[in-house]
Amino acid sequence: MSGLAQPAAATGAGSVRLTGLGLALVLAGWELSARALSGAFVLAAPSEVIAYLIANRGLMFRALGETLGNAAAGFVLGNLAALLLAGIALAWPRSQRLVTGVALVVFCLPLVATGPILRVIFGPGNGPQIVLAALAVYYTTLVPLLVGLRAAPASWFDLVASYGRGRIATLVHIRLMASLPYLFAGLQIAAPAAFLGAMVGEFTGAERGLGVLTTRAMRALDVEMTWAIATLATAVSVLAYLAIGALARHALKDAPPIILAPPRAETAADAGPVRLLARVAGVSLAILGLWWGAIALFGPNPFFAKDPGDVLAALITAPDAAATRATLGAAMAETAVFLLPGYAAGLAAGAGLAILFVLVPAVAGTVMPLAIALRSVPIVTTAPLIVLFLGRGALGTIVLVAVMVFFPTLVACLHGLRQAPGQVIDVLDSYGAGQWQRLLRVRLPAMLPAFFAAARMGVPASVLAVTVVEWLATGKGVGSLMALSASLSDYTMLWITVLVVTGFSALGYAGVGRLETRVLRVYAPEQLA
Repeated sequence: MSGLAQPAAATGAGSVRLTGLGLALVLAGWELSARALSGAFVLAAPSEVIAYLIANRGLMFRALGETLGNAAAGFVLGNLAALLLAGIALAWPRSQRLVTGVALVVFCLPLVATGPILRVIFGPGNGPQIVLAALAVYYTTLVPLLVGLRAAPASWFDLVASYGRGRIATLVHIRLMASLPYLFAGLQIAAPAAFLGAMVGEFTGAERGLGVLTTRAMRALDVEMTWAIATLATAVSVLAYLAIGALARHALKDAPPIILAPPRAETAADAGPVRLLARVAGVSLAILGLWWGAIALFGPNPFFAKDPGDVLAALITAPDAAATRATLGAAMAETAVFLLPGYAAGLAAGAGLAILFVLVPAVAGTVMPLAIALRSVPIVTTAPLIVLFLGRGALGTIVLVAVMVFFPTLVACLHGLRQAPGQVIDVLDSYGAGQWQRLLRVRLPAMLPAFFAAARMGVPASVLAVTVVEWLATGKGVGSLMALSASLSDYTMLWITVLVVTGFSALGYAGVGRLETRVLRVYAPEQLA
């Protein structure tokens, strides 16, 4: 035993040394770059950031406490909502598509537009920050959780049934235990997202918090303050990510199971357009009912609150409907030019880097902390900085969209690659298979469910990214149109943009889901059961 422990300890120590070396190199490069760009007002050195935080520690940490409290409340509420929705979908399987469909539409609501609406509803206070933090996290936990609840071998269910146990025993002893790795992966992705949601809420008119300080720093072109806020937000998000990862390593000690399931044949019910249209109609009616019901229940001012009839009238029958459609169409076209390349680049970079980490584990110790830090910087602080570096054109916007999609994809794919059953890899090793054979025949098929879960979640994440960049930096596209509509109190256009952007996000999500179904029918049929 001691002979086995020594190499493991040596490997762990080597990984820590590589991580420390990588961080040291990054900090040195950051410091040198800032000094080289001194006077350009785009980059503050680490020494300047530390000096600013020390000099203004009271202000900064009071703001951090406010934002962190709102993010934590939203994180808890959002994840509780995810657990509740997953429980409903599991208890009543027929309701799963309706539950997940409604949850998807709510998740696709653009934060840039829902923030001002929530501010009108809640008024002063922390309500919008907490709600936006919850909206930013609940679906990132729900999707991996639903994947994990199905990631168990059929033989385990047969064993429980052979002892005469029912659905509760199956849930507690099999499904919940099988879902834990996926739940922790979702929680790790959700931690930075909660912080981002809280900061976006603070942009809509809060009195305190890091989002308020970010607005002040942007208006004053205070580079040191901007980088200090970004560094502080990154540090908190990274610590939350690492804490959840440490908890997962402590809780998850069993090797991934071998899941054997026969390929699921495509039935007429699955492929038929009638069944698909019925699902879409069911979700649409549920959303419309909730929309009308909320307005009837709370009775908000008609100047602000628009029901579905008002929105459709503004798009179709109003005297200026043609001009409204033209304005909206032009903004959507500008957004699509940046959205699609950034989404594809983020998926490719995340999956590619996860594969590299598995093939060359030494790289993970150096690069993974940087990837965590990159994703943990809230986009409301990175958008102005990246635009300063790369300009207001396509490149800066595409890079920001790719960054938003990249990190969830990396975490999900890395988790999926590690779910490859060790017994199967041992069999390949006994035949002299190399790294590439293990990757192609075992690890990549094991990664596919996690990759497609990330690809689905990446659709609304990329929409959030591009609208935030357009709102804060470029002044183009549908994000800018939302911000302009809110500032002019043009609530009809604001509700129209919410409806259209949400609809296109849901359609993109559904398109990825259709591709996922075709692929997983071959490689992971248990996910379609």
